[in-house]
Amino acid sequence: MKTVRDVTRDLMRQLGLTTVFGNPGTTEIAFLTDWPDDFRYVLGLQESAVVAMADGYAHAARRPVLVNLHSAGGLGHGLGHVFTAFKNRTPLIVLAGQQMRTLLPDDPFLGAKDAAEFPKPYVKWSCEPARAQDVPAALARAFHVATQAPQGPVFLSVPVDDWDQPFDGPVPVRPRIPGFAPDPETLQALAEALNNSERPGIVAGPAIDEDGAVDDLVALAEKLNAGVWAAGVSPRCSFPENHALFRGFISPERKATAEALAEHDVVLVLGAPAFTYHVYRGESEVPLPPLFLVCDDDQELARAREGVGLRSTMKLAITALHDLVVQSDRERPAVLHRPPRPVETTPLSAGFVYSTIAELLPDNAIVVEETPSHRTLLHDHLPITSTDFGFLTTASGALGYGLPAAVGAALARPERKVVAVIGDGSSMYSIQALWTAAREELPVAFVILDNAQYSAVRTLGAAAGGRNIPGVDLGDLDFTALARGMGCAAHTVTQPDELKTALAQAFADDVPHLVHVVVDQKPPAMY
Repeated sequence: MKTVRDVTRDLMRQLGLTTVFGNPGTTEIAFLTDWPDDFRYVLGLQESAVVAMADGYAHAARRPVLVNLHSAGGLGHGLGHVFTAFKNRTPLIVLAGQQMRTLLPDDPFLGAKDAAEFPKPYVKWSCEPARAQDVPAALARAFHVATQAPQGPVFLSVPVDDWDQPFDGPVPVRPRIPGFAPDPETLQALAEALNNSERPGIVAGPAIDEDGAVDDLVALAEKLNAGVWAAGVSPRCSFPENHALFRGFISPERKATAEALAEHDVVLVLGAPAFTYHVYRGESEVPLPPLFLVCDDDQELARAREGVGLRSTMKLAITALHDLVVQSDRERPAVLHRPPRPVETTPLSAGFVYSTIAELLPDNAIVVEETPSHRTLLHDHLPITSTDFGFLTTASGALGYGLPAAVGAALARPERKVVAVIGDGSSMYSIQALWTAAREELPVAFVILDNAQYSAVRTLGAAAGGRNIPGVDLGDLDFTALARGMGCAAHTVTQPDELKTALAQAFADDVPHLVHVVVDQKPPAMY
């Protein structure tokens, strides 16, 4: 007779969950024993990095992934990026070990108390099955919850002695539940509003790229001659930033958002909240134009302050809307003018580094970013042009996401170059992921922008009236030594004439390569 472990592994094969990210512990031994030859186990050296690697993998592969963590302690380490996965809408199945059922009444060593409650509220569903017989069905349910729009992480806690129990029943395997179409009447009203508009605008959110609908949005925008904005702090690129209709980035601040959208008489917000804010500078005196909000998340639609809501997944909504609107002859919006290329200085400016990356970036590369204090400079000088998962960052999660997420993306898409641009502070939360990159021989170029501080904290703290803020100075971190110590090639750049050669070598390398760039410590303007 088959065991729970046998049946669960058969189910994992059928669901495409044969790549598992993890950091093992003793409560996972029964799950991992006799590991199948057709499964892949990706080892990370700390659970937070493991979860972020899996997150990057899930987005790049466009499929769910399983993460195996060690009881409550391992889950606790990983919770920062379970929160990130929740904000990133990542189809992540987190499977943690639990002590033996026979020991749980005695509060044993390595036992997880109220295990299913621990990751809430940042999972869509959480469960510790009541019986060993329920484990495969729980995994099947977890898969369907994680992959339904809006996608997100789920959690399973499985006692270690469940895996060896006999299993005598079938586990039906069903396909992923597809997306859902918009309400026809409301969609018709939206089409009429766009057809009658003189100056329509579109705000493109991450769900568009998530649903593989970027090309569909390009076709819709071109039919409407509508300017397209990137949603505030969007973690994905859902419209090519070199397109003539691209208008720039919505600021995560209420006044600036209203001022940017004031040029339009109707605004369609697709696959994004309306809106995400990070700072508050008072209410805007400029009203928002009439809004239509198309989103797959009922909570985002419910919390919007104004506008007509329409619930749908992105590809179905955009293609249906494209069929209803007429080809417009209205004048196109003004072309976005980017700032000039920064001059060469010592120390280097982050803008100069970004412009050099843009000059050398391989075709169809994936850019993974986590440089919070330099995000506006990235927008100015490193336009993302790939329409198939060209960009990934964190929507609103914990620091330390970018470096391991780049490792996961490279595992998922080995045919594409991955370039990770990471701040010095962000990288130190998950520097262990370099070891996995080296172990897996992944073609990732890591570019560390080192301004010797938590510049975002310093900049936003000063803007909020803070003075003499402690804990923001770093300095003297030798990223080249750290990278080499974990098996990666590495170079340090301090002069402008060194940068292009170092980046070209890193981009050409087919194994992980880190470029440590010392940049200006002067805090840039963030918004």
